[in-house]
Amino acid sequence: MPPTMLDHTASALQQLPDEVASYVRKMILAGTVRPGEFVRIERIAEAVGVSTTPVREGLLKLCGEGFVDTVPRRGYVVAPFTKQDVRDLFWAHALLAGELASRAAENVGPTDLDELATILRDHEKAIAHGDADDVAALGLAFHSRVNAAAGSPRLVRLLDSVTANLPNLYDAQLSTPQEARLLAALRKRAARSAKTLVESHILAGADHMIAELDRRGLWSDISDAVSPCTRRAPPPSYAAPA
Repeated sequence: MPPTMLDHTASALQQLPDEVASYVRKMILAGTVRPGEFVRIERIAEAVGVSTTPVREGLLKLCGEGFVDTVPRRGYVVAPFTKQDVRDLFWAHALLAGELASRAAENVGPTDLDELATILRDHEKAIAHGDADDVAALGLAFHSRVNAAAGSPRLVRLLDSVTANLPNLYDAQLSTPQEARLLAALRKRAARSAKTLVESHILAGADHMIAELDRRGLWSDISDAVSPCTRRAPPPSYAAPA
């Protein structure tokens, strides 16, 4: 039986809390709202363009992830977020992505290799033309194709859940020369080389990300952040994170 309009509406409503959670998570990880600051439900609802109900549901999801805490009769406050938390996220990302690259080297077929080569050529052309949207889309397509070639869809979903928690300031994609080296490793079925290339790239990003968040002042007032109930933070900007 084909889906009805009611089915589509219900599906869209179920996605709203996830969209809110993603929006607020990115604000936190980008340093737009800092540990100890209150997240205002009405302002989030206005910024995302939804009612307050999915905002509350999205914030409850973030409570479960440890990004926000509830303060009785006051609302939701950004939980402390440490440099070690950032390193842990990058470590988990590197571990999963590296394993997928290794499995891809063992399982990749001729069709996969041809598609990856085509994506790489298109990626290089997009960079030469300065098309930022195509550059981002093709970089993502390259990584997605490598992950798919691993033949481990559950591991890919687990990776997606980890990368959803990474700051959107971080570019996890390989450069085109790195993509070319990864493709060469896949052609040779060099699983260890593929794994090392992906892991080292991701792990190198942790210190860069910490430095950027430090520059944005995420940890400059960390002594206040550990005791959010004792102060009322100034309202943050709810514009989309840069």
